[in-house]
Amino acid sequence: MSTILYVKEGCPWCKAAEEKLQLVGHTYERREVRSNPEHFEEMKKISNQTKAPVLHLNGRILADFGVEQLPAFFKALNLHFPD
Repeated sequence: MSTILYVKEGCPWCKAAEEKLQLVGHTYERREVRSNPEHFEEMKKISNQTKAPVLHLNGRILADFGVEQLPAFFKALNLHFPD
């Protein structure tokens, strides 16, 4: 399973997403987009927008989300997301 989380340093929604993924034990590759133009362009290309966080999981995209959206996103992919 491949997971990439695109974040912006200082973004409270990004921090919350990282904390939640860590809390449930889901591993991911963190890509900071403010300091890395290549990562920013990747994020824009896959999500069609510039807001973060963006989660790229098994080829599916959850863009500009709040942590309350994670359980439904995982469920839609038939993946378990612990409470």
